Amino acid sequence: MRKFLFSFVAAVFATVCFAQNYDLNGDGSVNSSDVVALYNYIASGGSSGGGNASVQAFTVNGVSFNMIPVEGATFTMGATPEQQDPEDDEKPTHQVTLSSYYIGETEVTQALWTAVMGNNPSHLKGDNNPVEEVSWDDCQKFIEKLNSFTGKKFRLPTEAEWEYAARGGNKSKGYQYSGSNNLDDVAWYRKNSGGIVTHPVKTKQPNELGIYDMSGNVMEWCQDWYGLSYYSVSDTNNPQGPSSGLFRVFRGGCWSDDARGCRSANRSGYAPYDDSDGLGLRLVLSE
Repeated sequence: MRKFLFSFVAAVFATVCFAQNYDLNGDGSVNSSDVVALYNYIASGGSSGGGNASVQAFTVNGVSFNMIPVEGATFTMGATPEQQDPEDDEKPTHQVTLSSYYIGETEVTQALWTAVMGNNPSHLKGDNNPVEEVSWDDCQKFIEKLNSFTGKKFRLPTEAEWEYAARGGNKSKGYQYSGSNNLDDVAWYRKNSGGIVTHPVKTKQPNELGIYDMSGNVMEWCQDWYGLSYYSVSDTNNPQGPSSGLFRVFRGGCWSDDARGCRSANRSGYAPYDDSDGLGLRLVLSE
């Protein structure tokens, strides 16, 4: 029976993988190892090894990246009890309801930025390291060009989408950081980064959804304007943040931050034209 199933998988492999652009093993190409992955997926009753059967894979000019599904739900955003020593701008806690979406498995890498834009603005060079030294305005240009390549509508995450994914979505275990209460397990930050340096993505443990580096490595731009004091809690259904402002939100902490700055609820903002060698981006794709 197993031999028959494997033969069947091999027969439909081209149809399933190529038609759906589905790179099951995550290596950026569709090849024989994806046959094995697809076999394991069917044999396990429809669940891939990482629990992400609906991962969407994209390739642009030879550089591949994955988008992880995040099932919509209602969650408590802000300074929840496990978010120790919160800042005032993380208050008040409030209920937010989100629709389903896809979020980048990793930050946008320098390789992907270069594949789309034809240049690498990063100060801390490394193809598999997250891109940095990019402003919010730069990110909009990158996304516009990426969308023209793919025919999709990628964008920056809203602040609520970012935090929900960082907390592990509907699989959340209530950690202080994204994926653990032990920051060293999931993040490159001041204590372990080794100085002024970023690190290749996916070299720490992922969170509950299989997403990497949402704590540490580089901070990540969000779509929203940044409110300077407290959350506005009037908009709770797919909130978009303030209608205007001076700064755009960024999240996640970076290689130079202490542990407090890497908490899932921590937030800050820069002017949209500012950049930093500790600030990059992560993509979202609406369902």
